[in-house]
Amino acid sequence: MLQRGMRWLALVLVLGACKSKPEPAKTSPAPGSATVTADAGAPAGIAQQVVDIRTKLGLPGIAAAVWRDGKLVEQTFSGLRKLDDPASAIGEHDLWHLGSNTKAMTATLIGIYVDRGTLRWTDTIGQLLGATKVKIDPGYKDVTLDQLIRHEGGAPEEPPDAVWKQLWADGAAPDARSKFVRAIIAAAPAQKAGTFAYSNASYMIAGAMLEAKTKKTWEQLLREELFAKLDMKSCGFGAPGVKGIVDQPRGHDGGGAPIEPGPAADNPPGLGPAGTVHCSLADYGKFLNMLATGTPALVTPETTQHLTTPRATGPMGYAGGWMVATQGKGTMLVHSGSNTMWYATAVVIPSNKFALAIVTNKGDDKIEESLGALIAPYVK
Repeated sequence: MLQRGMRWLALVLVLGACKSKPEPAKTSPAPGSATVTADAGAPAGIAQQVVDIRTKLGLPGIAAAVWRDGKLVEQTFSGLRKLDDPASAIGEHDLWHLGSNTKAMTATLIGIYVDRGTLRWTDTIGQLLGATKVKIDPGYKDVTLDQLIRHEGGAPEEPPDAVWKQLWADGAAPDARSKFVRAIIAAAPAQKAGTFAYSNASYMIAGAMLEAKTKKTWEQLLREELFAKLDMKSCGFGAPGVKGIVDQPRGHDGGGAPIEPGPAADNPPGLGPAGTVHCSLADYGKFLNMLATGTPALVTPETTQHLTTPRATGPMGYAGGWMVATQGKGTMLVHSGSNTMWYATAVVIPSNKFALAIVTNKGDDKIEESLGALIAPYVK
């Protein structure tokens, strides 16, 4: 399975819904749900809506959290870790696969090294990977880091079958990512550099360039520079949990079958920079609130601006791991991700110091259709 990314139509739906008047919240507690934190001064809660979404879509489990000014307004969860296990209720500290929402973390990681002077946005594939004496097609040679994190580097939306199968075959081998990247850049780009085409390979190439410059793996860098500094202790890679023990939510396939943790429960580890992180909602909120509030400042304001500003002008575009849309006088950052067994969506509105995350342990993109009603009470 491939890592699905941002749903462009979903953003239109979200924006449209935010302009409409939200339905009044039900006053009775929702069965099968729990709300662990709530601000009495906040808008009507999301607990009932979350349960309604789970019921409507037949999701095993679902959780959502809202933050304002860096503080948790509400966290709610409903359903089961594993669909065929009635005793496996979703918990407050459960871990969720973030899919392509990992991309914003990778872009931020690159921004940290740009601020240090180790990297430049204008560094090219030829400069950073050419020293390894790999074959680089002329169409990729001058592609920059900045183009890659904007999906404008010419990388294919879907990798060639043989390359994708080899990534699976290589599994957790240390050179799996670099082998994949070498195979991609040895062939001609799928489109001219500067043309937008959403591509996991684009972020894998950017990750390989970062690794080549720092001499550390992307996983090591993310642990040291992001997880540790933001105190995101729950974060890791791949599907969470231990096989045979329902200690964490299980991902579920399209038919609703739970998938035990292991190689079949996620994309190959080599895909990492494009989407293999898992986190608790609380820890994911620490990353989202860094963007929402500007603190703690892991990157400079200039780099934050760079990571959240599309190159093209217009009502929406793509920047460093985010779909960016106009929201009043500011911007709304939105992204979704799935490995076909989980789904996660995040929304950040820096001008409102607002962040929201909603996650489920089934790869069902229909959840996007319900996001507007969740967001509307918080974005006036």
